[in-house]
Amino acid sequence: MRRVAEDVSVVTWGLPPGLFNAYLVGDVLVDAGIRQSSWWILRELRERPLRALALSHVHPDHQGSSARVCGELGVPLWCGAADADAMEGGLTNYVSGRGLPRFLGRAFGGGAHPVARRLREGDELAAGFVVLETPGHSPGHVSFWRERDRTLLAGEVLLNFGVRLSEPVRSLTTDVAANRRSVQRLAALEPALVLFAHGWPLRETRRLALFASRLPLDSPL
Repeated sequence: MRRVAEDVSVVTWGLPPGLFNAYLVGDVLVDAGIRQSSWWILRELRERPLRALALSHVHPDHQGSSARVCGELGVPLWCGAADADAMEGGLTNYVSGRGLPRFLGRAFGGGAHPVARRLREGDELAAGFVVLETPGHSPGHVSFWRERDRTLLAGEVLLNFGVRLSEPVRSLTTDVAANRRSVQRLAALEPALVLFAHGWPLRETRRLALFASRLPLDSPL
């Protein structure tokens, strides 16, 4: 586990480095990777106090270890209000689809688990972060924002590998146009540090503003 900001540490695994990221924000874990990563997350959290597990969204690479982490550590699960039914249904609406979503859901997704708190705009997370509703990649995708030092946990609104930012995979995104509006909303905050669920921290946030300004909003194509 590595500190990346005040009261924020990253748990990362996979290749390339940063393929999957979870964040310990104060005493709340944000995201839980795939089902097979539970051992790694639990090892990293050993002897650290944890109050809750919060998901940026309910996709297999974020909720996969949720049931085990919550069960073994005895903590509640939180997620965006519009994703909560999918979490409690064991990704039924996800794995019932065709192609890539079905494969990923079956291969990496976790089981159903009760949602103790349905996160909405302005809710407090921990360590000064608040919830921003940033739908598109999933209906209930949320990001987490701390005004005092302009730190943003962007979830999977964007990915940051290599020299340019990229949008999430379209076939795994519920509403591409809505996700692009969420990108523009986050860019308008002018964050000093952006932390991604997939990829590397971004401090050259001019890149975020430039990327957002070039996104067409009238069509997902």
